[in-house]
Amino acid sequence: MTAVTDPMSLPAAGAQRKTPKGTFDIVFRNASLLSALFVLVLLAGIMLSMIIGGWPAFREMGLGFITSSVWDTQNDQYGAWPAIVGTLSTAFLALLIGVPLSLGIAVFLTQLAPPWFKRPVSTAIELLAAVPSIIYGMWGLFVFVPLFAAYVQQPVSRIVEGMPIVGTILYAASPSGLGILSAGIILAFMIIPFIASIVRDMLDQIPSVLRESAYGIGATTWEVVRHVLVPQAGVSIIGAIMLGLGRALGETMAVTFVVGNANRLSASIMDPGSTIASRIANEFNEAIGLQLNALIALGCILFFVTFVVLVIARILVARVKSF
Repeated sequence: MTAVTDPMSLPAAGAQRKTPKGTFDIVFRNASLLSALFVLVLLAGIMLSMIIGGWPAFREMGLGFITSSVWDTQNDQYGAWPAIVGTLSTAFLALLIGVPLSLGIAVFLTQLAPPWFKRPVSTAIELLAAVPSIIYGMWGLFVFVPLFAAYVQQPVSRIVEGMPIVGTILYAASPSGLGILSAGIILAFMIIPFIASIVRDMLDQIPSVLRESAYGIGATTWEVVRHVLVPQAGVSIIGAIMLGLGRALGETMAVTFVVGNANRLSASIMDPGSTIASRIANEFNEAIGLQLNALIALGCILFFVTFVVLVIARILVARVKSF
């Protein structure tokens, strides 16, 4: 005889699978939470360590640390203003040069380039993004800087010498090729691959029916780009630009090679200067005492500037999404 088992005494099939599935879901949720908390803890740890390390400099010099232009290691007098201005100037010049070129590359690859030419250009952009920053710096110092001095700085300085405003901005007292503009151009070369790649990918993801509809009603390529592609990819374009700005603000070795590392303020973008990152790179190994605290305080300022850029990016993205 076959034994008859009471169905009520058997666990349901769904109940047998529910416990392992529920356990995995809890583990996955907790692991995700820990990953998110790890990022916050790491960010808070970096911020706290920078504040603690730089606090003696802020306490000793107060607001004068930000507004002063003196950097005297012999008398322990430090001011960050030339480095702050140099950082912002080089980053602004990098965006001024790099953003139009990046957008032009992205539009060309997605709208105008023939298939046989699109692939090698896209590969070249990706390779440029993978080049280490020190390679850009060495190329800038040994190749770009001599050419820039001979064919740009010297001729331009002879032309603009004595001119009001233009002469002040573009005249180089010692046209060696090193300077704020040189650093800005090198930074532009470095951020172009990142901005161009992101914008290209975003433009490729826009539904082709939108472009074809615009062309169908007689729109030109410029009108399609201006009124269809850019509004559709506006948020991504802003994000790409802010990513490039973040790299330009924090770049160290490439800028250190070509900026000239002069602790002075000049109205001319052709003259040597310094940035926060380049000053830290030049002096950190030999710094002791208050000088070390001042360099860490410079790092705090750079951290704050980067945070402000992130906030501005968030605000711009929110405004674009609202339209």
